[in-house]
Amino acid sequence: MLEETIQRTKAYYCLECGICTGSCPVSRHHENFSPRLMVERALLREEGPSLDDREVWSCLTCGTCSARCPSLVDYNEFTRETRVAAREGGWAGVDTHAGTILAFMELQTGAAGKRDLSWIAEGLRTSRKGGVLFYTGCLPYFGIVFRDYGVDAVGMANSTIRLMNAAGVRPVVSSDERCCGHDPYWTGDADTMKTLAKKNLRMIEETGARKVVFACPECYAMFKLVYPRYFGPLGFEVAHVTEFLVPYAAKGKLAFGERERTITYQDPCRLGRYAGVYDAPRELLTAVPGLEIAEMARTRAEALCCGSSAWVSCTRVNKQIQLERLAEAAETGATTLVTGCPKCNIHLACAARDGDGEEKIEIKFVTDVMAEALES
Repeated sequence: MLEETIQRTKAYYCLECGICTGSCPVSRHHENFSPRLMVERALLREEGPSLDDREVWSCLTCGTCSARCPSLVDYNEFTRETRVAAREGGWAGVDTHAGTILAFMELQTGAAGKRDLSWIAEGLRTSRKGGVLFYTGCLPYFGIVFRDYGVDAVGMANSTIRLMNAAGVRPVVSSDERCCGHDPYWTGDADTMKTLAKKNLRMIEETGARKVVFACPECYAMFKLVYPRYFGPLGFEVAHVTEFLVPYAAKGKLAFGERERTITYQDPCRLGRYAGVYDAPRELLTAVPGLEIAEMARTRAEALCCGSSAWVSCTRVNKQIQLERLAEAAETGATTLVTGCPKCNIHLACAARDGDGEEKIEIKFVTDVMAEALES
């Protein structure tokens, strides 16, 4: 498998220039971690990265190293395939939150009952069949797990539906939806991802949806980039909620009241470096009169990851990355850090709660900010 991984990820092109390590947010705080050294061990045929090495699970797969590599080595896929081999050998990462989150994702592969949709707020309009489906992902579950962190994940889903309703869209929300499989996939469990994907694709086909809208960039990236690799063309369009709403805002179909506020925006790794979506969130936010964006020092393709991925390895290093990003946000003078990803919101809010309290900035999800600005 090692030789196949080297070929597929172009690891043999590595020049040992060190750009990957110099770019890596983990290496910045962890002197023993280096993407280049993991690849170098594989090229030297030293059995590759040791499969019981915890550093196999330290990579955030944020894409910064791959985006900057002059040889186009796909370090992210190299890491993922190494994790596949590790799992096959009986090794796994240290799952955060006692493995609860990855466990409920795996449970959704079975013949479990339909999802409870009672979280949908009163007055919001949804459908069982139709042309546009809102894929909620794990937001309803996160709403339970992280409510004590001051994170209202269910509110994020409801604000998304509210905006779609305001644009004249009554989205399908299905009780047959399952987790997209992002986290199992990136922790080396492709079988779980494929099982979940088949259920999701069947669900979408049964609703008749021709466009699927996502609040979560990780769900979006799975459908846009990963599902087609395993299942071919999907037969429907995919869009992050900001991409979906921008045309409605541009045509005046969304009426926003004035909000005098300076915000800064966190580019999610999957939405930005993976899917190349940078403008839509900013265009949507600046559709609110009086709302100004103060960009952080590192933004767009250079943006710093929120510091955690796939619910593995929440360590001192991860917290340092998160606090570093919160400090960058505070330096802009913005009162609010707006995230385009629910998980960025969760991780940064957790760090802000557990940090030293120096970086005081409100953290909000993009659809929450937009829904608050809607005129009645």
